[in-house]
Amino acid sequence: MSDKMAKTVVVLVERLKQHPKYHRYYRVSKKYKAHDQNGEFKMGDKVIIEECRPISADKCWKVIKKAEAAVISGEEKGAKKQ
Repeated sequence: MSDKMAKTVVVLVERLKQHPKYHRYYRVSKKYKAHDQNGEFKMGDKVIIEECRPISADKCWKVIKKAEAAVISGEEKGAKKQ
């Protein structure tokens, strides 16, 4: 979701949850701050994170590997070159 901090990325995790009374599924999301030592993960990448020791007050996750690279459309590529 974000890579603007040094050695930290914000990861958005979405999951489906079932309503106890109506039995309908709805989407729940949560943000986690994860440690990225080398700064190799960028915004839009799908990554795998795991829990680790507390690194800071609100960061106790680390990024293990990239599951899928970010997809950049042709319009965005052209806009970044200018």
